[in-house]
Amino acid sequence: MYWSKGVFHMLLAVFFFSLMNVFVKLLGHIPAVEIVFFRALVSLIISIILLKIYKINFWGNNKKILILRGAAGMIGLIFYFKLIQSIPLASAVTILFLAPIFTNILGIFIVKEKVHPLQWLFFLVSFMGIMLVTGFDFRIRPIHLVIGITASLFSGLAYNFIRKLKTSDHPLVIIFYFPLITMPFAGAYSSLNWVKPEGLDWLILILVGILTQTAQYFMTRSYQSEELSKVANLRYLSIVFAWSYGFFIFGETYSLLAYAGIFLAVLGVLLNLWFKKRLSERENAGI
Repeated sequence: MYWSKGVFHMLLAVFFFSLMNVFVKLLGHIPAVEIVFFRALVSLIISIILLKIYKINFWGNNKKILILRGAAGMIGLIFYFKLIQSIPLASAVTILFLAPIFTNILGIFIVKEKVHPLQWLFFLVSFMGIMLVTGFDFRIRPIHLVIGITASLFSGLAYNFIRKLKTSDHPLVIIFYFPLITMPFAGAYSSLNWVKPEGLDWLILILVGILTQTAQYFMTRSYQSEELSKVANLRYLSIVFAWSYGFFIFGETYSLLAYAGIFLAVLGVLLNLWFKKRLSERENAGI
């Protein structure tokens, strides 16, 4: 498998995001926008502390792209949390992993990255896996697909904006702009639709913020240090975590065809990584 700091950082991001998914699902009685508000609040506090410690300019350089990244991330995360709360965990995560496909497609136009024709075949393998999972899980309604596609599209936009900020802004500044943009909008909406957290809800909300902040940091480092097509599909591995957590924590089960879909989604990732390794070896050898 192709290995680099970018790949390692993405694997860490996948692990922390997978834990976050569990806590979001445990908060199914709290509106998704309210969870995003608390997640942004925690992120804002942590970001300010770290930016002060490292004496980094809060406002960054490429403000237009930073704002767009924050806005796209906000929309993507709201729909992301809503889907996780609505359907079984592994099915939700599988639908949400349309995001790497959108990331690669949008990357052609936004950051001018090239995707080898054979990679589209590997993307298709993963996409077929996603369709198997969703097509044979009758707990999924058409509205859930719409929510998942919306979340994936805006996530793909956010990841491309991160890549575009590769040389202009520090990862902590990029992360800081998410709560900066999110809190006013999520706060205003939540004030009109407030559900008071009770007991352990407060601890879980804080953990969602901490885990997401940590995952976001490693994901940002990954996208800044590697080509999108090398690391974006690694997020498919979250399906394995989601299936495990769904089965052991929430008692969720799936058909054999759904398991076959999970296998195809992961296979597409591994094939893509193998192919990128071969391409890199050829480029280094001057072939």
